[in-house]
Amino acid sequence: MEKTIRKLKLQMQISVDGYVAGPNGEMDWMVWDWDDELKKYVEQLTATIDTILLGRKMVDGFVSHWANVIKQPQDPEFTSGKKMMDTPKVVFSKTLKESHWENTDIATGVLEDEINRLKNQNGKDIIVYGGASFVSSMIRGGFIDEFHLFINPVVLGNGMAIFEDIDHAQNLKLVNSKPFDCGIVLLHYEPK
Repeated sequence: MEKTIRKLKLQMQISVDGYVAGPNGEMDWMVWDWDDELKKYVEQLTATIDTILLGRKMVDGFVSHWANVIKQPQDPEFTSGKKMMDTPKVVFSKTLKESHWENTDIATGVLEDEINRLKNQNGKDIIVYGGASFVSSMIRGGFIDEFHLFINPVVLGNGMAIFEDIDHAQNLKLVNSKPFDCGIVLLHYEPK
C-alpha cells in the first residue's frame, strides 16, 4: 500500500486588505457571529485533521481560549473547544525547550525538516492557525497545501500580515469561493 503525504492546511481569518491582526495584535474586528453554514464548513475542515501547528507567539492565547471554553459545557463553542484541546498540537519555537501546555509538543529544528517529518508521519491532515510571522514563514517556504482564507468585511489599513516577505510569486488555483450570511467570504486555494 502506497503511503500518502499528509496535507498541511491553513485556516485564517483575514481582513479585506490582507491583515490577520491589528498593529498590536488586535483581533476585535473579526466576525464571530458565524451562520450555521460557515460553522458546518469549519467542522468539516477540522474533521480531516489530527495535528495543529502554532507559532510560539500564538500558543498562549489559543490554548487559554479553548481551555476556558471547555470549562463551560453550555458554551456554544464547547464541541469545537473539545476538538481543539484534544487534538495534538506542535508549537514551533527557537527558545522553548519543553511544553507548558497539555497535549502539546515543541518543535525546535529547521522548519523545513520539522514540516517534512510531520507530513510524512501516519495520520490525518495537519492544520496551521498562526501567528502571523509563523504563517508567513510557512507560506514563504511553500509548505501550505491548502489555503482556507476567511475574508472578514473590514479594512484595517495597518496590521500584521501573512503574505509579507514572500520572495517569489506563488501561483494559486481557486478551489472554492463562498459568501456566508455573516459577511465572511471563503477563499479556498491550492498551489498550482
